Amino acid sequence: MLDQLLQLDTSLFTYLNQLGNPTWDGFWLFVTEKRNHIPLMIVLLFLIYKNQGLKPFLISLVFIALMATWTDQITNLIKYTYRRPRPCSVDDLSETIRYINKRCSSFSFFSGHSSNSMAVAVMIANLISPKYKKLWIPLIIWAFCMGYSRIYVGVHYPIDILTGFTFGALSGYGFYKLFAFTSNRILKTKL
Repeated sequence: MLDQLLQLDTSLFTYLNQLGNPTWDGFWLFVTEKRNHIPLMIVLLFLIYKNQGLKPFLISLVFIALMATWTDQITNLIKYTYRRPRPCSVDDLSETIRYINKRCSSFSFFSGHSSNSMAVAVMIANLISPKYKKLWIPLIIWAFCMGYSRIYVGVHYPIDILTGFTFGALSGYGFYKLFAFTSNRILKTKL
């Protein structure tokens, strides 16, 4: 059963990866690079500050940092426990896939890009939801684009992405709830 699921995962990866073409390569390489999202993160942090005020903003910064550390470290723990090779390092796929990423290192299961981006999207959407109710839509689209970019560049399978999204969404919501609980205790205001 697991072998069939992994074979289906590989087939879906190959199909999605081969949809790419050189015209879009630069765009997806830009999307997959985390540092290119720093301006977006600055804007989102400003919106959190504007929505909450200084003290809740500072507390939210702590929880965002804790959440990012949590998702990153758990992702790495799972990667080094399961040690699933990335598609770009599988010899049987080398002639079939489009590999355009700069490097092929570490392991594949599950995607840190997907878990981190979805966690950020879910937490920030909750932090700014009272004032910016519809902003969750572009945030989730951004997270999905980050996940798809990992398939496009040839470094993750769809199961890696879906697991990352699930873990990230649960982590983002959980850390938001911890933030709300802590803020209610410290600031004596209900968020």
